[in-house]
Amino acid sequence: MQLNTNVFEWLGQVFGTVIRFIIDSLVWLFTLLSNASSDFVNGFARALGIDSSLLSIAAVILGLCLIYLGVRAFIRRKIILGIIWILLGLWLLSALMR
Repeated sequence: MQLNTNVFEWLGQVFGTVIRFIIDSLVWLFTLLSNASSDFVNGFARALGIDSSLLSIAAVILGLCLIYLGVRAFIRRKIILGIIWILLGLWLLSALMR
């Protein structure tokens, strides 16, 4: 009877060790990804001369989308609409930069 208890205790320890290793690996991976994304956003914001807040990054993305809409309007030969979209995008981006 003692032999079976030791086998199951050993099996539980092995199983617990494997689970602990998987959890530690996932924590390491997510920490690495979090630091990489944080460093990317800080570098991106520093290069543009803007704050690294979520609102500023969202405004940059919105400005780039407006410029994209302007380019698409030019491709479709809607010159006035293209000028309006590009000017709005450039205005938004220039208002963000210091």
